[in-house]
Amino acid sequence: MIMIKPITAPRQQQVIAETHRYIRLAESLYQRRFADIEVLFNLRGKAAGMYRCYFEAGDYRRAWTRKKRRQIRFNPWLFAKYEQDSWENTIPHEVAHYIADCLYGLQQIKPHGPQWRQIMVDFGAEPLVRAAYDLADIPTRKVSRYRYRCACRTVELSAYRHNKIQSGQQQYRCRDCGDMLVLCSQH
Repeated sequence: MIMIKPITAPRQQQVIAETHRYIRLAESLYQRRFADIEVLFNLRGKAAGMYRCYFEAGDYRRAWTRKKRRQIRFNPWLFAKYEQDSWENTIPHEVAHYIADCLYGLQQIKPHGPQWRQIMVDFGAEPLVRAAYDLADIPTRKVSRYRYRCACRTVELSAYRHNKIQSGQQQYRCRDCGDMLVLCSQH
């Protein structure tokens, strides 16, 4: 099997420039200044892109300060395999999330709600929510699953939830019957 190679550094620079072009377009459309955003190419798996907003703690020796960080992460393998779709959909999609956050605040709107859709339309892009990409030839992360049971069925939990249960930090109940989930015997 031949693996797809991620987009090259020069092509990444073109994606960053296109991201900033959409930000400049938003400034023109909404008559407001938007800061350029950090653009990373470290996303893997099914998602072609992701807008992320989080708070970063300040220097621990001083009073705690919270600095808001915003970034857009792109999947360089999906960009390489689906270049046209990435340029037409993924870049404006993620920039629209950033602009919607700046204009309305993430807590005030739904991720793909009417405000986000309107920004996509203003960008001249179709407000598509998800794309179904064929991940053949693209490296993906393998996620371990663990089988748990309750009174009514068997479910699979992620390694993250499994480890929380095993360390005693968390317990999970079935949404249907309310029983505690118990690890099935591992053979």
